Amino acid sequence: MPPSRPSRVLLVFLDGVGIGPADAERNPFARARLPSLRRLLGGRLPVADDLDADGKILGGAMVLVAADATMGVAGTPQSGTGQTALLTGRNTAVEYGRHFGPWVPTGLRDLLAAENLLTRAVQAGGTAAFANAYPVASIAADPRIFRRPAAPPLAARAAGVLTRDLPELARGEAVASSITHERWREHTGDALPDITAAEAGRRLARIAAGADVTLFAHYDTDHAGHRGAMEGAIAALEKVDAFLGGLADALPADALLVVSSDHGNVEDATGGHTLNPVPVLAMGPGSGELAARARAITDVAPALLQMLGMER
Repeated sequence: MPPSRPSRVLLVFLDGVGIGPADAERNPFARARLPSLRRLLGGRLPVADDLDADGKILGGAMVLVAADATMGVAGTPQSGTGQTALLTGRNTAVEYGRHFGPWVPTGLRDLLAAENLLTRAVQAGGTAAFANAYPVASIAADPRIFRRPAAPPLAARAAGVLTRDLPELARGEAVASSITHERWREHTGDALPDITAAEAGRRLARIAAGADVTLFAHYDTDHAGHRGAMEGAIAALEKVDAFLGGLADALPADALLVVSSDHGNVEDATGGHTLNPVPVLAMGPGSGELAARARAITDVAPALLQMLGMER
């Protein structure tokens, strides 16, 4: 029998993905070819029209919950406070006094360093991994590169796991934030081998098999939303779909996969952040428990730590 509780957790962060109406004129989820998500969600998609009365999709190999990203604070959710809330479980919009982005404000960086999921895992005696390739050597040479960081690499640095760079990516021991390698080749000129989105997903599954808590961050969905072009948003979602399909097929049996976001954006191709709820998708042991608890982005990290026995 499969385990009822996870031995390890993989959190995949997708920047700027909300749940909006299935309006083909505005929502690329209603137009993109997303066979993996349809298969995993029993034929449905992360659109408001496919949610049940409780704001969920139950059925198939994966469950989905529509989670609040506003945190009870007026204004449009932003990445700095939203990502920090997702990774710590703290209502950072309230603590900071407003939504803030795109980077983590200096007033929240100590909180993020101390309370994030990776740091908490290490403090509890577990192992943590940040699967992204990141220009670690460049930061060491010029720390100013890191002056406006997103929350995932800042959390990884605090936990001592911001360690994967170009050599690890070339050896298959890291995953590019853009999933495939085109952007790394543009910036480094290195002859990295081609990789499909599905193979990148399988690579992430292998990395997750080696740690108690693994984090991977992908930002292109938010970038596509800000550009406001339907074609680019569709392409971004189709890449993520292939990536999640490869990941789900190779996921370790004892691992809970959680996919979530910080705010809405790409689901409305007219451009800009939205007030929509964000999807929390879960697959593997513990997915039902997470679906019962995750009503807001601040619920994710505490639930994962509790299931792993790492709560304080």
